[in-house]
Amino acid sequence: MNNIIFILSILLLLIMEYILINDVLHIFQQNKYDYRRFTNWIIKNLKATKIFIVSIFIVGFSSVLSYKIHPYIFVVLTLINTVIIVETKQKKEYIKPLVYTSRIKREIFVILILNIIFISLFLKLVNYPYKLYIIPICLYINWMFVYIADFILKPVEFLIQRHYLNDAKRILNSHENLIKIGITGSFGKTSSKNIVQAIINEEYRSLMTPASFNTPMGITRCIRESLKPIHQVFVCEMGADHVNDIKYLCNFVKPKYSIVTSIGPQHLETFKTLENIINEKMQIIETLDSDGVGILNYDNEYIKNYKIKNNCRIITYGIDSKKVDFKATDIKYSVKGSSFKVKNKRKTYQFETKLLGKHNISNILAGIALSRELNIEWNDIIKAVKNINYIEHRLELKKINGYTFIDNAFNSNPVGAAMSLEVMKMMQNKRIIVTPGMIDLGKIQDEVNYNFGLQMKGSIDIAILVGEKQTESIKKGLIDSKFDEKNIYVCKTVKEAFALVYKIASFEDTILLENDLPDAFNN
Repeated sequence: MNNIIFILSILLLLIMEYILINDVLHIFQQNKYDYRRFTNWIIKNLKATKIFIVSIFIVGFSSVLSYKIHPYIFVVLTLINTVIIVETKQKKEYIKPLVYTSRIKREIFVILILNIIFISLFLKLVNYPYKLYIIPICLYINWMFVYIADFILKPVEFLIQRHYLNDAKRILNSHENLIKIGITGSFGKTSSKNIVQAIINEEYRSLMTPASFNTPMGITRCIRESLKPIHQVFVCEMGADHVNDIKYLCNFVKPKYSIVTSIGPQHLETFKTLENIINEKMQIIETLDSDGVGILNYDNEYIKNYKIKNNCRIITYGIDSKKVDFKATDIKYSVKGSSFKVKNKRKTYQFETKLLGKHNISNILAGIALSRELNIEWNDIIKAVKNINYIEHRLELKKINGYTFIDNAFNSNPVGAAMSLEVMKMMQNKRIIVTPGMIDLGKIQDEVNYNFGLQMKGSIDIAILVGEKQTESIKKGLIDSKFDEKNIYVCKTVKEAFALVYKIASFEDTILLENDLPDAFNN
């Protein structure tokens, strides 16, 4: 009877294990499968880790005690624990859910095998009633198993990735006349990519990397699955978390035209210094062939002051800079969008767009500069810009349940956040912001968020902050700017924040959603 009861308990344990493995891998995936970022996340959440460790002994003691009283009580407690975990998993709302990629499936399989080996050894080496401690221990040992499983799978992942990369290179090389465009920047690269694609589609059949597919494997997947002989242009977004990422992608894709949208303090936890970021982003220009063309945003001081060590042709654009090849002036915003003029040499052209924000105008300038290089007529460019659709989660004007939202919920940064506030300043009636602040900025994160709070005065009437710990610096900045404290709210979750919005806002108000909050940071 004891064996049957224990086997039943182990089966329940495996159900709990599968759920918890998914949760651990969810955090690992959100930290981009990077050991250092994953470890930093665990260190930052040591409080929760301590709670886990304490609960091991509590649950273990309860298990032993219940088994001594009666084995059936032990089974019932294990069943209750399983049901609680399953119910919690089903009710939990993720901002960015776990994506079941082939890699994640392999990780799950290996971690399950590790669990089975560990359970077997534990049961063999440990006597009753201490065998029962296997249940609470297994609930939390998967944090260690993630490292082991990923290490075991590294050779497999390397071979799979090399095969796919070589196949993608073969496909690219088979398109001899393909015009290849590379786009990078600390921020603005995805918006610029979408804008460039919308404009050049007036003249060319083009393919762009989807969503934020800006890593070697993301770009590889796009090429292998979507690039066809009919395509004349390939627009490729290039992202970087580490030194040499951009150089690697440039050697892979070999763009003829390269755009640098901006440079700033993004991913400092991995880059370590701003100088590393500047040098890395500008590799997209440095690696161009002599007949290549670099298109640079001269409103960005880091780009403007960088000394290019390449004799390729350079085209510049900007809004604030005076000496540029393409300059935007007379910018005006409304709930319908933006209007502005573009000056090129001695001619000036009038533009209208649905898009909001100075940075979107800047990104449009990059698209205009490139389009002129590809010999697209001004009238066609003006028409294309007018028809550009909102870019998802990037100052996207939308109606939700009758309320007016400006959705800027994709990876906020200091420059983009300031521009969002600039747009909000021109809006009528009550102006509300919902934000967790900025993340992944290393040592300067608190300072940046504090300044963000300071900047809200005059542009925002009500501030709804998501995450008490995460938004401490923003709240301090708001208070120091003499922002009305009665209009500062702190919510634990995004769901709670939206409930508050619907309670205090009217249909005439404007609500800014500034940055999302990945579940890895929602603590």
